[in-house]
Amino acid sequence: MGASASAFTILKPELVRGAGKEKLKAGLIGCGGRGTQAAWDLLSGSENVELVAMADLFEDHLEQSLTQLRDPKGKFAGVQDKLKIDPEHHFTGFDAYKKLIASDVDIVMLCTPPGYRPMHFEAAVEAKKHVFAEKPIATDPVGVRRFMAAVRKSEQLKLTVMSGAHRRSFDEFVDTIEKIHNGVIGEIVAANSWYLSKPVFHVKERDAKWGDTEFQHRNWYSYLWLCGDQIVEQHFHNLDTINWVMGTHPVKAVASGGAAWRPREAYYGNIYDHLTTDFEYPNGVHFSSQCRQYPGSCFQKTDDLVVGTKGRSNCRDMSPAGMTTVWARKAYVNEHARMVKSIRGDGPYVNYGMAVAESTMTGIMARESAYSGQEITWDQIMNSKQDLMPKAFDLKQKMDIPMLPAPGVYKFI
Repeated sequence: MGASASAFTILKPELVRGAGKEKLKAGLIGCGGRGTQAAWDLLSGSENVELVAMADLFEDHLEQSLTQLRDPKGKFAGVQDKLKIDPEHHFTGFDAYKKLIASDVDIVMLCTPPGYRPMHFEAAVEAKKHVFAEKPIATDPVGVRRFMAAVRKSEQLKLTVMSGAHRRSFDEFVDTIEKIHNGVIGEIVAANSWYLSKPVFHVKERDAKWGDTEFQHRNWYSYLWLCGDQIVEQHFHNLDTINWVMGTHPVKAVASGGAAWRPREAYYGNIYDHLTTDFEYPNGVHFSSQCRQYPGSCFQKTDDLVVGTKGRSNCRDMSPAGMTTVWARKAYVNEHARMVKSIRGDGPYVNYGMAVAESTMTGIMARESAYSGQEITWDQIMNSKQDLMPKAFDLKQKMDIPMLPAPGVYKFI
């Protein structure tokens, strides 16, 4: 009897790798557009995975997400049989993340606005859950350091930590950067990146019933404490790519920027719409980055350029896989498939926590340089006391909007 019971013992995946073929249970925290897409990517890219719980600050966000996922004829078709979310596992409110993490899930997907990422990630690691953490992982230095501390614990526990830095699971980038590391273009002497895009989104009209806090959450991209500004939230992908190529983070940054089209009104928040940075790496290599979000028919470009002593590369042009029209979607699905393989022990162990934390801090270092008009070093940003998170959470509380940062007036702390 004892031998028979032992033969059928299931080793919980949050405790060890090599989880076998039992179904992994996932829970989604943050049911907006990115979270809904991430849930589909996970379910469509792996067998024996189910979505069993969902959490969001707002009930209407959760229900809209679930309705989209359940539609067999919609954009998220093909995963309906893997949705196992009963009404008792719909969690809403500021403490929804705690309830989901405490439920019987193996994988926690963190897809809220990034201001909350350190708090949620720390709780998931404490509960010994594997994590998919959408990028970036914080909006201020205090949050990055909190995330880093939890990463160290996740590494000790051998928890899988996959990031929304999807280029790290994009074959064309992986193959090319491996060749760059092997010296195909020689010693790196310079790098450039561009993320010139349209605005991500902005709520067109404020509902009279929304207090300051609720409006900021529903319009989160415009507010620094929730978003981190474009260079942290969106340009992250380019910064992460160049850090990956260089094998480290920059040692300092000098940046400038401002708001060219965003009206300087509280309704439009307190972030810039353009920012240019000169980063310097430990070996003296300079990396020039540009990001902006201009509306209308303005020029757009998302690209990278690494220059070596023997050639140059856009970091994705030396792969036998070649470019495809569905490269982005493929990469998003790949990252979740790799996460599941890491959890099960079917593939290499994955923990991108520290790498994406450093890339997030790279963006924050540049942002603080632009805001303050000062050169900011890595040591300065790693010791910064900046903490943007509120000390209390209530949708009805008054929340003032700081003025748009002005160099020479704004103080780096």
